[in-house]
Amino acid sequence: MPDLKSPLRLGVNIDHVATVRNARGGAVPDPLRAALLAEKAGADGITAHLREDRRHITDRDIEGLMEALRVPLNFEMAATDEMQAIALRHVPHAVCIVPEKREERTTEGGLEVAREENKLAHFIAPLADAGCRVSIFIAADRRQIEAAARIGAPVIELHTGAYCDAHAEGRFAERDAEFAKLRDMAAFAHQLGLEVHAGHGLTYDCVKPIAALPQVMELNIGHFLIGEAIFTGLEASIAHMRHLMEEARNEQAGEGAA
Repeated sequence: MPDLKSPLRLGVNIDHVATVRNARGGAVPDPLRAALLAEKAGADGITAHLREDRRHITDRDIEGLMEALRVPLNFEMAATDEMQAIALRHVPHAVCIVPEKREERTTEGGLEVAREENKLAHFIAPLADAGCRVSIFIAADRRQIEAAARIGAPVIELHTGAYCDAHAEGRFAERDAEFAKLRDMAAFAHQLGLEVHAGHGLTYDCVKPIAALPQVMELNIGHFLIGEAIFTGLEASIAHMRHLMEEARNEQAGEGAA
């Protein structure tokens, strides 16, 4: 059973540094430089999604990250033979299996585990055997969480996009309903012995309720931090996010002790 007293970790996703680089071609801005800055600023890990169409992160980026990082790399990937082979060649600390469609601008939802249970169980087994921590990116849905547990994934990452979008658009009743699902499913997953992570769309304005959930052990945040870095610098954007996460955690701990 995951330890609820463990500190909340922050994984920084550097995909969109590569998006800016690839918009013009060439070598700048360099995602590896961003990863090393994030590491210096206190990131507990770096997340990079190698997509099938290589729209942002490239194979060379993954090679550079594996060589240079001192913090763990969380390698996001689709459940394809090509990506499995790449992961097995590099053996990153963690792999996160995500759904992927060519036409989407960003990951639109969680992985459909329940319908693909047998296929995914066989897919993740070699990754786990190689020593990778396997996580599954899913919606806050009991059926999907139960399926993730059955296939042997030790970690799930809950998709927070609907909660974040509702907050940003002022749809507060919908936001609260989405948060209730995240809260309840984080607790349910923990009861099943799964380690719970969360991410997608988190900003300064909406991170604290998610960070305060005691079952959540890690947040993965990228697009907002990279965008905010244009105005304040990457180290400052990460430092402020960490401050909000720790503030939320401390407030939650204080309420629990009261």
